[in-house]
Amino acid sequence: MRIRRKTWARPELSACPYYISNPEQRRGHWTEVFGEKRPLHLDLGCGKCVFLAEAAHVQRDVNFLGIDISLDILGVARRNIAETFGREEPDNVALCAYNIERLEQLFAPEEKVERIYINFCNPWPTARHHKRRLTHTRQLLHYKHLLAPGGEIWFKTDNDDLYLATRRYFAEAGFTVFLDTKDLHGEPGVENILTEHEVRFTEQGIATKALRARLPEEHA
Repeated sequence: MRIRRKTWARPELSACPYYISNPEQRRGHWTEVFGEKRPLHLDLGCGKCVFLAEAAHVQRDVNFLGIDISLDILGVARRNIAETFGREEPDNVALCAYNIERLEQLFAPEEKVERIYINFCNPWPTARHHKRRLTHTRQLLHYKHLLAPGGEIWFKTDNDDLYLATRRYFAEAGFTVFLDTKDLHGEPGVENILTEHEVRFTEQGIATKALRARLPEEHA
C-alpha cells in the first residue's frame, strides 16, 4: 500500500532525537543509541507504529527499533509515538528507514536481538513473488544470524495463505512454533498489543492469525 507523500515528514524526522538517519553507521553501537543496554526488539515494516508506540510505552525495560522503507510513513510513526508518550521523550525507541533485505548489515556479530515482530506484512500472493515475503524461509535464515539463543519471532496476519505458508517457513528454517492460532483474539490470556491493521480488520470481522516461534537455546 502506497502512502501519500507528506512534506512535513522529513523535517520532523530530522529534528527527532530517536530517528536514525545513518543506521549502518550505528553497527556495533546500538547500546549507545539507546543509552542503556536492554533486550532489543525489532519491529520489521513498523508502519505507523501504533503497535510499537504502545509496546515501548508499557515495556520500558526493552529497547525497540522500528524499521520501515518509507520516510513518509515513519513521519506518521513519529507522531504516533509522540502522542503515546506525551511530553515524555522515549529513551527506548529508535526509528530508521532501511531495506529489510539488508538487515544483517545493521548489526555487529555480538549484537543480538531477543525478539522480532512481523505484523501484517505484504502477503505477496503471486507465486513468483513469494521470496519477497518477510517470513519466507530465505528471510528467516537471515534473521537467525541476528537472534540470540532462544530468540523469538512474533507474526500476525489477516491472510490465510500467508499464515499457512509461514508455518511451513518456520519449520524449514529450524524454528519451533510455540503459539499457533487462527483467531488470536479468541485465545484467552495471550499477550497482544493491537496494530492499526488489526483494529480495522477486527472491525470487519476478519480474524487475526498468529504464529510465535523461537530458536533453540543452544543456537549460536
